[in-house]
Amino acid sequence: MSTAISTDLFTLTEDHRAVREAIRDLAEHEIAPHAADVDERERYPIEAQKALTAAGFQAVHIPEEYEGAGADAVATVIVIEEVARVCGSSSLIPAVNKLGSMPLLLSASEELKQQVLPSIASGEAMISYALSEREAGSDAAAMRTRAVRDGDDWVLNGTKCWITNAGVSSWYTVMAVTDPDKRAKGISAFVVHADDPGFVVGSKERKLGIKGSPTREIHFENCRIPGDRIVGEPGTGFATAMATLDHTRPTIGAQAIGLAQGALDVAIGYIKERRQFGRHLAEFQGLQFMVADMAMQIDAARTLVYQAAAAAERGDANKTYLSAAAKCLASDVAMKVTVDAVQLLGGAGYTRDFPVERMMRDAKITQIYEGTNQVQRLVMARALLK
Repeated sequence: MSTAISTDLFTLTEDHRAVREAIRDLAEHEIAPHAADVDERERYPIEAQKALTAAGFQAVHIPEEYEGAGADAVATVIVIEEVARVCGSSSLIPAVNKLGSMPLLLSASEELKQQVLPSIASGEAMISYALSEREAGSDAAAMRTRAVRDGDDWVLNGTKCWITNAGVSSWYTVMAVTDPDKRAKGISAFVVHADDPGFVVGSKERKLGIKGSPTREIHFENCRIPGDRIVGEPGTGFATAMATLDHTRPTIGAQAIGLAQGALDVAIGYIKERRQFGRHLAEFQGLQFMVADMAMQIDAARTLVYQAAAAAERGDANKTYLSAAAKCLASDVAMKVTVDAVQLLGGAGYTRDFPVERMMRDAKITQIYEGTNQVQRLVMARALLK
């Protein structure tokens, strides 16, 4: 038996390192300067969208056959991580494009893929994901939005909530009930365009964080769409939705890692400069222990996120467990690290003069969306005990 060990086993490829270098440079020069204003004014980060699109980073996961870059899942989470490191709101541009388009990549007809995906790849359009409802959050199978066949068309009625980038996106992947007697197996997936008759966007939610990314309800009022806009076969929508999350929960983990790393970077810079009692704060052992723990936790979470992203793309048997674990661990780490970063800056950290309070507010949502961390633990336990 060979005992040779590949020294490259736990390192990123040259291509992945090149992606990180390119997106970090773009994020620091084109996105970071606007991050505070985006948060303060609760405005969409149009500068980030333009910069990401110009560089081809707004939807790097779209395969080449649909005019995309064809980046793998690890490259995609690197992009999201590096954008989140400077602006959580802006990181939702590539993250939500993957979330909204993944059901098509997994289950749509070739004709529907060709109709929608090239516009996402080019940046001409964005795509959002519509699963949740007010009375069907964690229990998504309890949704009430209905889709009824009418001749060659489908007619949708109902309301979806918590839709990220609603009003900015042109396309929406929507889950709706087509057979109410079958519960989860009576749910189907559809693609709706913002110009479809009967599609209405609600007002923006007033949020704690990620204020630059609009979150709205979307309403379907006898919304009529062509019959070929169904994703897969009728009744397969819920299965597609759950399979999608295996691929996209690592992207939330990546967003969380980026927020945590950005906060740690600021905190380290601050304590190396700030002096108290005649010494730099970085010379006090208590604070040294804090930054050591923060960095250790980030590195552990990052490794799990990359592992989960790769496992989902390969279709590994444990992908559901790993994706839930990566999202759960990374978001818990992000919340702890950003809180500790505020603490390290003291009173300054509690002000808007420094970005750590924004990063702390942005981090909270990573423990909630795409399944709360309590739900993630249920998903992990079921995978382990089945």
